[in-house]
Amino acid sequence: DDAAPTLINSNVIPQLMLYNDSLGIRVIGINGAVIGRRQGPYAQQFQQHPYISGLHAQIKFNAQTGWSIADKHSSNGTKLNDHQLQPDVEMSLKNGDILTLANIALKVSIK
Repeated sequence: DDAAPTLINSNVIPQLMLYNDSLGIRVIGINGAVIGRRQGPYAQQFQQHPYISGLHAQIKFNAQTGWSIADKHSSNGTKLNDHQLQPDVEMSLKNGDILTLANIALKVSIK
């Protein structure tokens, strides 16, 4: 089976995807990865978006609490369902949430 889930501590990590189809952005969650215009594995997708900070936010997976996001002192902020995030405070992501990085809205899909 090519789609075998990755095992970490015998727990299956659900796949996180952040996407905006109209902008052609698809971010597949990598535990600990930063999202930014200049840093991290997704930089190429955000380099044309000037309101995204060079290092904007970080996504993490925790076996007890699931996926979360933290704003990393970005210039234009991060919102989760219209709730402004405080820098360095991790907020849980749920399937169907809307994550807004500066002026880019991303739908949260967790499978």
